[in-house]
Amino acid sequence: MDIRGFCQSWKWQVVCSFLLCSWGWVSGQLRYSIVEESDPGTLVGNVAQDLGIKRADLSQRRIHLRSDKYQKYFTVNQANGGLSVKERIDRERLCGSSPRCLLQLEVVAENPVQLYSLEIEILDINDNSPTFSSDEQIIEITELVTSPGSQFSLDKAQDLDVGVNGVSQYTLNTNPYFSLSVKNRKDGTLIPQLILEKVLDREEKQEHNLILTAIDGGEPARSGSCRIRIVVLDINDNPPVFNQSLYKISIRENLPLKTVILTLNATDQDDGANGEIEFSFDGHTSESAREIFPLNEQNGQIYINGLVDFEEKNFYELYIIGKDKGFPKLKGRCVVQVEVEDVNDNTPEISFTSKTKEVPENAPIGSVVGFITVRDKDSGKNGEIRLDVSPGLPFTCQPMSQRYALVTSGPLDREKLSQYTITLTASDLGSPSLSSHITISLNISDVNDNPPAFLHNVYNAFIAENNEAGRLLCTVSAGDPDEGANANLIYSIAESHIHGSPVSSFVYINSETGNIYAQRSFDYEQFQVLHITARVEDSGSPKLSSNVSVFIFILDTNDNSPTILYPENTGEATAQETIPRSAAAGYLVSKVSAVDVDSGHNAWLLYSLLQSASPALFHISEYTGEVRTLRGLHETDNTEQRLVVVVRDHGEPSLTTTTTIIVNILDTVVQENPKSQDFLTNAKSTPDLTLYLIVSLVAISAVFLVTFPILLVRCL
Repeated sequence: MDIRGFCQSWKWQVVCSFLLCSWGWVSGQLRYSIVEESDPGTLVGNVAQDLGIKRADLSQRRIHLRSDKYQKYFTVNQANGGLSVKERIDRERLCGSSPRCLLQLEVVAENPVQLYSLEIEILDINDNSPTFSSDEQIIEITELVTSPGSQFSLDKAQDLDVGVNGVSQYTLNTNPYFSLSVKNRKDGTLIPQLILEKVLDREEKQEHNLILTAIDGGEPARSGSCRIRIVVLDINDNPPVFNQSLYKISIRENLPLKTVILTLNATDQDDGANGEIEFSFDGHTSESAREIFPLNEQNGQIYINGLVDFEEKNFYELYIIGKDKGFPKLKGRCVVQVEVEDVNDNTPEISFTSKTKEVPENAPIGSVVGFITVRDKDSGKNGEIRLDVSPGLPFTCQPMSQRYALVTSGPLDREKLSQYTITLTASDLGSPSLSSHITISLNISDVNDNPPAFLHNVYNAFIAENNEAGRLLCTVSAGDPDEGANANLIYSIAESHIHGSPVSSFVYINSETGNIYAQRSFDYEQFQVLHITARVEDSGSPKLSSNVSVFIFILDTNDNSPTILYPENTGEATAQETIPRSAAAGYLVSKVSAVDVDSGHNAWLLYSLLQSASPALFHISEYTGEVRTLRGLHETDNTEQRLVVVVRDHGEPSLTTTTTIIVNILDTVVQENPKSQDFLTNAKSTPDLTLYLIVSLVAISAVFLVTFPILLVRCL
């Protein structure tokens, strides 16, 4: 029985070890066997038992191993003398491809010291697959020349295992061109060889790929493979062939320079220089076509090297030769027809001819402004044109014979827009559409269709009375949206009368500037407001005009002194008043009444005593003008008291008027002193009293009624 073969199975490793141990002891040597890759702790044999050392003496003899190289792989149990694996063992690492792998060690036993030779054989297991030195082997065979039966050496496979675990056979994948032959050397090495079974044709198949597999004899068997690439070498037996004898291509005009329009596809079944193709034009190709469509000799690319313009030429024909580099040189031919397609590459051309330099703003709808001419060099839809006018403008285009007319389509108003910028856009119907445009500036001429208008609805001027003649009162200003003579304005004052006098005697207006000046000095006490009408007129035809009201307010100045109504001072006699000596304090002696034709503060009056012989006897109310006694009269008081009363207004500067009253003190007064109403009765005798009162009241009321609404309007 082949013990080693039996031990290839892992599960029998321990059994085999004991069998081999028994075999080694019988031979008279201390020899053991163990399969590689055994797990640490695997029992190899019992050294103490095999050396005849009793178990009781083990502790005294202290058995151990000694070896420079292999001691690390094994250990001896001091308790029972068992020899076991200490570290995993790789047979191929220790012994390579040697048929036998023996490890030499010494067993040392002490007390007494004895040395024993120990030989441990490492048995191989099939743990390595066959391998080739390269994954691919390349063999070159010339087509049509190499005859069937030719042999080609192949690389052999290596297997680190030995014996039956080494390479035991080779196989080749089935194919009709090659077979496998295996030779067995004397040393048992198998050498594979490749046998050609059929003539090779490179044009039929340029390369053959085979799989060579090496199989070992282990259980289970392991294998390794490599690829055999058969390269068929060429001879020049085939001419270049184009995939089409006639190429028809269409290109768009204006393609960029260097654009490749066609790559010729020519093949030569030969290899190497025999299959390398050079392209060229033959003599039938025109010179102009060669210049516009050069040919790359190496890769067969036809590209653009000049302007391709459909409008200039739309068809080209190229004659091509493909020639290989073999010997003799073989040729192939083809024709390339290039049709140029029109693209929308020409923008429409547009021009405008003006019929008139200006269009009057009152031009009727449909008036012709000018003529438009458009054209496009392209053809078909690319040459059809649509004409558009800027949207939102009162103009449109009307087609005419061979051109268009630009006409008005709405009312024009120079005052809103005096110049129109019109953009005419011509667009063709190509895809994408191309367009061009021109800009027209069209002036609108003016007609006198707008009357001048004052900047304000009413003008107010204020001037203090007693002004000097020629004083600027105010300026009226008007505007006219028209232009030229239609906007030249002339100012005037509408004819009217003020208090029976013509308005021109009161004010004057500058016809160019609208400045209104005073013609005279105004008196507030005569009139407070002047109402005049200013007029403005343009110079157009027909003339247009507008009116505006101008209010000139005369402002009061303190130019009138108070007028004393009572007691009346005629300048011939002094006023006389009589009071009884029995008059008590507060007795009404007299009442001074005065008016001021000015207004406002200028007409507010204050009464005071300027001079009195007895200041402690009489007192005058500063607001009412009543003169009363401050105390009762004494016997010692003079019978005649002279009082000087001053009446002062509130103007700036203040104006005053004085009057003198002689008060006679009598012991007995036959007629009582007049009461306050008597003063008014007596005032009726004065012819100017009523007139002054009426004038003052009317003046104050008029100023209030006119000033308040005007101020209210201005504030709003």
